[in-house]
Amino acid sequence: MKVILLEDVKSLGKKGQVVDVSDGYARNFVLPKKLGVEANGKNMNDLKLQKANAEKVAKEQLEAAKEFAALMETKEVVVSIKSGEGGRTFGSISSKEIAAAAKEQCGLEIDKKKIQLPEAIKSLGVYEVMVKLHPKVTGRLKVKVQEKQ
Repeated sequence: MKVILLEDVKSLGKKGQVVDVSDGYARNFVLPKKLGVEANGKNMNDLKLQKANAEKVAKEQLEAAKEFAALMETKEVVVSIKSGEGGRTFGSISSKEIAAAAKEQCGLEIDKKKIQLPEAIKSLGVYEVMVKLHPKVTGRLKVKVQEKQ
């Protein structure tokens, strides 16, 4: 019997796959536990529609991430930090501070977990910070670190 999986099943396959299982296994395990449905014409058509909808949503998210990355590259965020003699700073700039400054100064909603700092920012100057917006899209944000007055 052919079955469309509604959830990942360890020994069978992933959600959305059409698999061939024995009649007894389907009747006694897969169907009663709502792990899958019989692969008839209606259910196959529903599966095609769900996959098409998922692809459309994924494409829209990718386009939105590309637009946001383009917008982000035109912006510059200024972060102030207390510093001593010779431009040495007390502490460092974290991704949380960068995200807060971006929201306050530019109106950009950036999740602090998506900001990728290769190393802590511990000196004054201008830095390019990478922001992972989507698995395929990484944006750049200029961060200017200046001395707190």
